[in-house]
Amino acid sequence: MQRLANCINGEFAPSESGQWIDVTEPATGAVYAQAPASDAQDIDRAVAAAKNAYPAWSSTPAAERSRLMLRLADLIERDLESLARAESVDTGKPIELAGRIDIPRAAANLRFFATAILHDEGVAHHTDGQSLNYTLRKPRGVAGLISPWNLPLYLLTWKIAPAIATGNTCVAKPSEVTPMTAHMLGSLVIEAGIPPGVVNIVHGMGDGAGAALVEHPDVPTLSFTGSTRVGSWIGARAGDMLKRVSLELGGKNPNIVFADADLEQAVPTAVAAAFTNQGQICLCGSRILVERSRHDEFVDRLVAQADRFAPADPSEDGTRFGALTSEPHLRKVETAVNEARRLGGVIRCGGERVSLAGRCAGGYFYAPTVITGLDPSCSVQQEEIFGPVVTVTPFDSDEQAIEIANGTRYGLAAMVWTQNLTRAHRVASRLETGIVWVNCWMLRDLRTPFGGAKQSGVGREGGRDALRFFTEPTNVCIKLGDTT
Repeated sequence: MQRLANCINGEFAPSESGQWIDVTEPATGAVYAQAPASDAQDIDRAVAAAKNAYPAWSSTPAAERSRLMLRLADLIERDLESLARAESVDTGKPIELAGRIDIPRAAANLRFFATAILHDEGVAHHTDGQSLNYTLRKPRGVAGLISPWNLPLYLLTWKIAPAIATGNTCVAKPSEVTPMTAHMLGSLVIEAGIPPGVVNIVHGMGDGAGAALVEHPDVPTLSFTGSTRVGSWIGARAGDMLKRVSLELGGKNPNIVFADADLEQAVPTAVAAAFTNQGQICLCGSRILVERSRHDEFVDRLVAQADRFAPADPSEDGTRFGALTSEPHLRKVETAVNEARRLGGVIRCGGERVSLAGRCAGGYFYAPTVITGLDPSCSVQQEEIFGPVVTVTPFDSDEQAIEIANGTRYGLAAMVWTQNLTRAHRVASRLETGIVWVNCWMLRDLRTPFGGAKQSGVGREGGRDALRFFTEPTNVCIKLGDTT
């Protein structure tokens, strides 16, 4: 059994406590590795290494920081197959999906921010002939980066890349459920020649390593992606300590289908938006709202196409739907569907655990599930399930669709399907959400802001927003006209 290690100051080491966390392969239910159960001692070491590396790294020319980050991106692409295999084992997602989306996007994150810093620009203000004002943006120091289990390498690099590109050093705490690709990234960081202490990776539980990182007095900047419950605690604690914090949290994303929508496009996209990565994507469209005149037709087509996502061994080529990432998460999904039954919901397909033969007999598989007949205000339609469960609800007017769509505490993403451009603009402008896709899903441009409204998060990542988040502005005012 492989034992992973923390990567601190360019070296690998177990936790100070010598304790370990079992890592389970979701497709089989068997423990296949162990990760360090790190605590405050390990976080202290990592923060000290990052703090020591900060002066040299923050003064390193942008061109050199860019070169090293591009080298790291090259190494990720070189090791794409092994990283995809590791992520599939770690998460239960199809190896094809990891190799086509997750790993290439991790490299793309590094490339984007590595080149963005080469094209930075500033603004100067000439104030009534009396002074010249300009703004310097300086790195903030040590950044604490906490990433989730559903897209482990992609979202880890999404945080590391802008942090180190702008001259910060970092301590990253990946999910204890899926630590393997983060462990592999540590090796690639060293191979790329990034100086020791710039990127430190510490494994451990949230209430151990995670809490210690959040509360560390030498970590002024925190970026967290995960549950709203944990994000709320981090926000409160960071506020008490006057830290800068970005929180990318849960979603209960509406997918609004108007009567004039092209169902040849809307239905297969809705299926993908509901069931890709077993529904374990914060941007999944888990609530489908369909104009009543097309509701029954849409549901029939949706159920028919859900079969494209039949559970199978994620290590096999051609698999589109793998295992849920952990047994506790599987139980959470089961509980939500049972509650839907209790509330009178109609299970149109799925609604049960799936048993596979062979090596995956003990895996955490759950069938893609479509539910109709639930009140939009019920718990199943209000709380994030984060699994392969989608509800379909009819609506009778634009106003009702907007009301239902906005009727949760979340506001991360939404989809709108219509051939009426005026309606598309009007509805999109009234949705309380961070991103709206019109007649598409998951088309991302890294230059645009990313984040949620309401309880889906605080702050924005992506593009200039991420570069600004990890830097501190200082205004310089020079008086003019005084030559003595």
